[in-house]
Amino acid sequence: MNERLRTAITEHGLTFEALADACSVDPKTVSRWVAGRIPHRRHRWAVANCLAVDEMYIWPEQRTVSSTSELAASQPSGIIETYTNRASVPRDLWLSLLRDATHQIDVLVFSGTFFAQTNPHIARMLRERAEAGVRIRLCFGDPDGAAVVTRGHEEGIGDTLAAKIRASLTYYRNLVHVAGCEIRLHDTTLYNSLFRYDEHLLVNPHIWGQPASANPILRLRNTASSEWFAPYTASFDAVWATARPWTPNHRHPYKEH
Repeated sequence: MNERLRTAITEHGLTFEALADACSVDPKTVSRWVAGRIPHRRHRWAVANCLAVDEMYIWPEQRTVSSTSELAASQPSGIIETYTNRASVPRDLWLSLLRDATHQIDVLVFSGTFFAQTNPHIARMLRERAEAGVRIRLCFGDPDGAAVVTRGHEEGIGDTLAAKIRASLTYYRNLVHVAGCEIRLHDTTLYNSLFRYDEHLLVNPHIWGQPASANPILRLRNTASSEWFAPYTASFDAVWATARPWTPNHRHPYKEH
């Protein structure tokens, strides 16, 4: 229980619902914060500003974490945050990066099942971004390709990976003809899954034999001093150039032409 947060809310004369509205989150999210969950950085700032208190007073354990992140941001790598695994990345971060993108969204995965299953509105949100002028490129593994067969064998799941890709693609079939949105299939050995939102990049390194979800995430920002951002985005472009366009078969949505 975060007693400091609960007390600050009470002393400020607010309800959980009022604080949730001020921070643009669900009231249940505020309840989780009070129960002890630590919000993403931008929500910590919003809460502290709304309650007129020091962020470090409410979440003193974040003082070391914040200092580490600030130090990392100044390093040539461009890393601003790291996560133990994909599940450790706050859902709010995925959503905010997508919503805030103004010119480019790139996704490179094998199946990317989680990308849609954790956000049932993903297709609508991507369409809205495309209609706002954002260039969207989604690149999935070719379920009939050799790379997917190899990866499925390495993970010990056989043909399951190909089936996951076909299932994942069904979420995006209505985006194929949206201007500014392209979907392709690659037959490439992936060393990383990549998620780019303008000048922010989430890199999910692949550890042999483990699913991408069990591997760490590096969050990079493209700055004048960053050295990692450009090579990773160049690798996306290289894979994209060799990938083939995907066109769904609406009579048989789990199959591609």
